[in-house]
Amino acid sequence: MIANRLTTPLDHLIAGFDRALRVVGGVATSSRANPAVHSPDCELNDAERRHSAGLMRVNHVGEVCAQALYDAQARFAKTPEVREQFEQAAREEEDHLAWTAERLGELGSQPSLLNPFWYAGAYALGTIAAKLGDAHSLGYVVETERQVEAHLDSHLDQLPPQDAKSRAIVDQMRIDEIQHGAAARELGASDMPLPAKMAMQAMAKVMTTTAYYI
Repeated sequence: MIANRLTTPLDHLIAGFDRALRVVGGVATSSRANPAVHSPDCELNDAERRHSAGLMRVNHVGEVCAQALYDAQARFAKTPEVREQFEQAAREEEDHLAWTAERLGELGSQPSLLNPFWYAGAYALGTIAAKLGDAHSLGYVVETERQVEAHLDSHLDQLPPQDAKSRAIVDQMRIDEIQHGAAARELGASDMPLPAKMAMQAMAKVMTTTAYYI
């Protein structure tokens, strides 16, 4: 009889490598309907289209990083409850990954060419956070989601008003990120020290600025 769950380190390694390849290769499956499905198409001039595409590419990179973070944090979580929360959040973040990829295609653009780099860096950070213990790992999620919420708020301000499809996607992403942060707090997240929060903001600034163009 074949086991239903992974049982060896090699199994985990192969499964993790497969997930990484699918994420950086742009293969994502949404379990929920795209929130933009009922939003009207709109006319965008070239500058508006490039701007919307740049912002959605940044959001797509954020979801690539989210997959790496949650994969690492789930793998090295200390308790089943925390592992389950990371896995559930990762499934919802995969929806975001699929939605932003679809919108990029509609805008005639493509994901970041640096996705393998973003994924590797985020996986390393997720591993470090998880190795510090569940409370620290959950605290990292809370701060990450707080920063992502602010970042998505800024995108709602920056997107062309008539780009209803992009705005619908970003708005639903924002709702989900808030819920992920709240769930992490309820599970006992510890507060991150200010220097760590500032370092996260600096790294996010580098990522968002680069991913807008590349």
